[in-house]
Amino acid sequence: MSFSIHAPIFVRSKTKLNFLPLVAVVVATAFGANSYSALATESTLTLSNAQQLAVARSRQLIAQDMAVTASREMAVAAGQLPDPIVKAGIDNLPVSGPDRGSLTGDFMTMRRIGVMQELTRNDKRQLRTERYDRLADKSLAEKVSAIAAIQRDTAISWLERYYVERMAAVVAEQSNQAKLEIEAAESNYRAGRGTQADIFAARSALSMVDDRYSEIQRKVRTAKTMLNRWTGADSELPLAGEPSIENIRLDSSVLDKSLAHHPQIAVLNRQMEIAEADAKLAEVNKKPDWSIEVAFQQRGPAYSNMISVGISLPFQWDQKNRQDRELSSKLAMVEQAKAERDEILRSHIAETRAMIEEWQSNLGRSARYERELIPLAKERTQVTLTAYRGGKSSLSDVLVARRNETEVRLQALQLQADTARLWAQLNFLLPVDVQATYPTLPTNKDLP
Repeated sequence: MSFSIHAPIFVRSKTKLNFLPLVAVVVATAFGANSYSALATESTLTLSNAQQLAVARSRQLIAQDMAVTASREMAVAAGQLPDPIVKAGIDNLPVSGPDRGSLTGDFMTMRRIGVMQELTRNDKRQLRTERYDRLADKSLAEKVSAIAAIQRDTAISWLERYYVERMAAVVAEQSNQAKLEIEAAESNYRAGRGTQADIFAARSALSMVDDRYSEIQRKVRTAKTMLNRWTGADSELPLAGEPSIENIRLDSSVLDKSLAHHPQIAVLNRQMEIAEADAKLAEVNKKPDWSIEVAFQQRGPAYSNMISVGISLPFQWDQKNRQDRELSSKLAMVEQAKAERDEILRSHIAETRAMIEEWQSNLGRSARYERELIPLAKERTQVTLTAYRGGKSSLSDVLVARRNETEVRLQALQLQADTARLWAQLNFLLPVDVQATYPTLPTNKDLP
């Protein structure tokens, strides 16, 4: 089942009113709502469906889309010339003598109106546009990172509920067995083959199991709440499809190359590009921008009107302590961004290798539980139960054997849950099918 979510909106329009962002949001919302409704009406909840629901209802992704739109719009604005400045005034107004306060009596008095325009260099305006484009790219990278985080956290919540519910089933089974053992102990006591101590031991065992069951039910409710936080689906919807945690999408032999495309590394790459754009801007700022001014000056009726034309240029008299140092600062920030990216990449590689080692080790331990420990615990219970029925063992031995079997099964499930958590963290380091599953909306060029 395919579906769509709110996707980045690429808008470059010079008109004052631009309705494309609103249209795009409405279209994306409709797509997301339709797919969300379709998934939410399923009779069971698979891991894949849970992830799709979580992505479809995420508000964080909408925020990222709006950040992209904001940067794209600012990219257009940053590429324009500054607004012209309208100037008006009165020059040489007499303040004493017979013409005091007169606008027309003195030949030097002029009423002036003009306009001044700063002629920002074209390369500087292009670099300002480029910087906002890089900001938009960073927001897109952050959106991909958010999708990966949503898929990972949803998978962890789904797996947590899955294994806690399996643990609850094991404890419920033990509770049923404990009730049967109470009945057997009471029957043996009435038949003269048992003691009251056996009855009390069986009842005590049932109370301990019930207490554990209450605790495990609390964990089940918590797990449902956490999964519902992501999917918004019915918390009582049963889970379906046992996850296959034996394989991950990462190739450990080329881990360095794979993690170079990690969403967080991609965000840092975009941050480095922003720093590089700032450095280029600082470099072109060493060349000042010209301003031109044209003014019309009106004098008294006995005198000629005049026009004035002038230019202005900032005088960068201390470049070595202003523009040069600003450029040095921006270049240092580029190197800072590179160093931080490299350090975080190394950290990701080391942490991922450690998780892979732990995941592989846990898989081997889980196989040992299934192959050896659980069968041995079951055989011990059966042997002890047979001996008890034959009068060669006590009920306490049976209770201990059953308790040991339950503990082993719960330990196996807990180990599988820990392994599944590692699997989710490794398998969803990179988002699944971002472009295929979450297509972008049409741009203003594609709309009719």
